Amino acid sequence: MCGICGFYSNRKETIDNLTEMNSTLIHRGPDDCGEEIYDVSDGYSVGLAHRRLAIVDLSLLAHQPMHSVNRDISLVFNGEIYNYKDLREELSIEYPFNSYSDTEVIIAAYLKWGKEFVNYLNGMFAIALFDKGNESLLLVRDRIGKKPLFYCVENGSLYFASELKGIIKNQYYKKQINTELVGQYLRKQYIVSPNCIYKNTYKLQPGTMLEFKKGTISIRKYWDIAEIYNKSELVNDYEECKYELNKRLRDAVSRRLVADVPVGAFLSGGYDSSIICAIAQELSSNPIKTFCIGFYDKKINEAHYAKNIAEYLGTEHTELYISDSETLRLVNEVPKFYDEPFADGSQIATMLVSQLAREKVTAVLTGDGGDEFFSGYNRYSLLQKAQKLDRLGVLLHYLRKIPAVENEWRKNRIPLKYRIISDDLNNNVRTQSGVNTYIRMINGMLLENSDDLYFSFEAKYHEKRWDIRRMLLDQETYLPDDNLCKVDRASMKYSLECRCPILDKEVMEYTYKIPQKYKNDNGNQKKILKDIAYDYIPKELLERPKQGFGVPLNTWMRNPLRKQLESYIEGDFLRKQNIFHVENTQRLVVNYLQNGDQGKGSGANYSILVWPFFIFQQWYEMYMF
Repeated sequence: MCGICGFYSNRKETIDNLTEMNSTLIHRGPDDCGEEIYDVSDGYSVGLAHRRLAIVDLSLLAHQPMHSVNRDISLVFNGEIYNYKDLREELSIEYPFNSYSDTEVIIAAYLKWGKEFVNYLNGMFAIALFDKGNESLLLVRDRIGKKPLFYCVENGSLYFASELKGIIKNQYYKKQINTELVGQYLRKQYIVSPNCIYKNTYKLQPGTMLEFKKGTISIRKYWDIAEIYNKSELVNDYEECKYELNKRLRDAVSRRLVADVPVGAFLSGGYDSSIICAIAQELSSNPIKTFCIGFYDKKINEAHYAKNIAEYLGTEHTELYISDSETLRLVNEVPKFYDEPFADGSQIATMLVSQLAREKVTAVLTGDGGDEFFSGYNRYSLLQKAQKLDRLGVLLHYLRKIPAVENEWRKNRIPLKYRIISDDLNNNVRTQSGVNTYIRMINGMLLENSDDLYFSFEAKYHEKRWDIRRMLLDQETYLPDDNLCKVDRASMKYSLECRCPILDKEVMEYTYKIPQKYKNDNGNQKKILKDIAYDYIPKELLERPKQGFGVPLNTWMRNPLRKQLESYIEGDFLRKQNIFHVENTQRLVVNYLQNGDQGKGSGANYSILVWPFFIFQQWYEMYMF
């Protein structure tokens, strides 16, 4: 687990500038660093830099940038290759290994298989590989987007880094906000890849390889969710699915327990983290270290559930109860480590549990991916119900042309399931409907209306069921751009590596063979995962309503953060930005501060707009003034 950065440039670059870029990533890799520049023909040069968090092969032999024996290949790499031992054994027949690191295995794999080397890797990774022979730079990101990689292309040069701050630090980079994305951000609470908040700057999408050579760029997908799903054949035998899934989960956990540093696990008490901890404990000769944070507010606290499961499994459990004041102190840390506006409120809780774990371990197992791959979110069950009302939805869609009916809609008096089926009949966005009220408000807040507030490619999954299509969509968008981004920045703030067994290549690809009825059985969400969990942990310790990490945003913004929020809607501040409509934005925020959220299903929980606005303004204040 590390941080990488560098360039392929036709400008006058210096080692000092590369070192400055690399210094911004020290939190990602405090154990070692390296920077090198290589000359290329026609006035170009390539720079590779690395910050290391030592996990596998702690010796200096694993130092990066790493080179092939003949030094024709140079590499910097962020992540872990979990099948590196198997690959090393196969490749050692032809390649004389000098270290026991997974980094060197990548070099050997590239020498044997060329650009197809990535198909042999099972892991999480962001790779920058310079081939001196053909003068090309490859940037590669893992299949599901565990490891981040940003890049900028401008005037024939390319710059890249694990975090935006590395690119921003380059002497030639000029920050320009892509204002067209602000509406999308307010709607999603994150910036959707490949876009970035800055112009001419992008996120390399998951499962993607970029090749750059003297100003020419090419990008291709080497792993595509739609393609894999569409060609997968279902296994219509529940017991077989359960056995095979359990086997792959155990193999995935086993691979992620391999390290030369202490490995622990996050344990929230939910199904995903609990099953991972149970398998890890069964595979370990000693009690594994588990970590959980608790809140004094009983409405959001789940720590006691985690403690009960830890006691049953026999783990070495550490919990820490956090007060509101301790949580609030991290609010102003958010833009520093997330670089671009990012408003998932659970990021703060993730920071806190990462800080707790880092005191005892260097890497942790997590349950990330369970909801997206096994139908864990309530929206999937809601979509199941909504689709059954599809014909009614068509009727309601046209009834809304009657002013009186539309007026009721605008007042949010129509239940959400009816808004879902009637807002938009476009098959490419059908599962994302039901939020037109908020979209109207977003466009009212902005000087420049945003049309791109939906993902418009659902149909590519060749799937009629709405809940399945939405799961696939979430795997491709929400999971990497929100959940995994949240975990990466929160954990790397404290130099902690997070490993996700459910996002193992073999596990993910097998889930596409599992029928949806085994994942969501008439509202019994994550059925097959639950049944596997019950083989390890008694049902009574696990069965309860889903809650998840949360923070009291409504209370915060209307009380301790109120003055800061009010300062962000001052007329001079807004006019200087030239992004937000002054009167409309002030009206929305003032109304929210006076009345607060109106409750579940009301369509008037305006904190979901005001919080991302607050975070955006906070980010703007840090990076643009």
